[in-house]
Amino acid sequence: MQFDPHDVYVGKDIGGREVHVTPDLVARYTAGTGDDHPWYTQPSPFGGAVAPALLLHSEVYRTLTWYLPNLIGNLHAKQEWEFFGPMLVGEIVRTHSTVVERYRKRNRDYIVNEVLVTDASGRWLQRSRTHQSFLAETPADAHTDVVDKTREKRSDRRFDIGDDGGERLASVSRHITVAMCEAFSGPEKNYHNDREMARVLGFPDIVVQGMMSICFVSEVMARAFGEGWWLGGKLTLNLVNVVWGDETITTRAQVRAHEPEGRHTRVHVAVWGEKPDGTKTVIGTASALRDEPPHRFAGAN
Repeated sequence: MQFDPHDVYVGKDIGGREVHVTPDLVARYTAGTGDDHPWYTQPSPFGGAVAPALLLHSEVYRTLTWYLPNLIGNLHAKQEWEFFGPMLVGEIVRTHSTVVERYRKRNRDYIVNEVLVTDASGRWLQRSRTHQSFLAETPADAHTDVVDKTREKRSDRRFDIGDDGGERLASVSRHITVAMCEAFSGPEKNYHNDREMARVLGFPDIVVQGMMSICFVSEVMARAFGEGWWLGGKLTLNLVNVVWGDETITTRAQVRAHEPEGRHTRVHVAVWGEKPDGTKTVIGTASALRDEPPHRFAGAN
């Protein structure tokens, strides 16, 4: 069986690159997310300053040769991530990207791109899988919004999570400005930082890049679990409603279970992002390691 080199198929090699983890990259991450953890610029338990776990949040989008041709209404639908070791500021890491899955669901085609990040010796540092969805058919009226701001009010876009009485981790709230979108998704203009570009692709306003919500989850987990997030953290998230420019998002996490993992304890949590009216934007699960036995978490709200 032969594949057309221009087709998007399971096993397609998207390539990779070397990345120098610089203070400037970290500063741009902070400008785009508001996450200013002191370990990013000061000594950490790993020795020197450590990069945010999701510093390379958009490496999967460095090239779009894995995208399907129909860009109208495409959306980031689901995200998985596993962390095996930290990226230290000043080191050089290597990335590599491969299409690992393709499927159809409710008139959308999904492409799954896996990105592997390794250190100079080839040791795995992290692995992620990004599920990007594309409309199977282009809308007849190209000027009609394919996703509008009323969709999130429908009953099928409401999600119940975080109401089982478990302990809460400290939450993170961010008002997402255009300046944040430019730092996070720029410098080139696109539908994640420019309203006119968003309208071209069938959206009424700036679509805040889905990875920003993933980064908010990472911030919650890093502040709660410290080293245990960089050394064994995991997350699986569904992006269920669009975050528009100039909205405020609060990211919350609630402990669900503890289980032994070697000499450590893995803490499983439910995580979600929500707008002030309770609309959920991202929902899913995450986990991290702790050295101590299960105990109450300080600072929950």
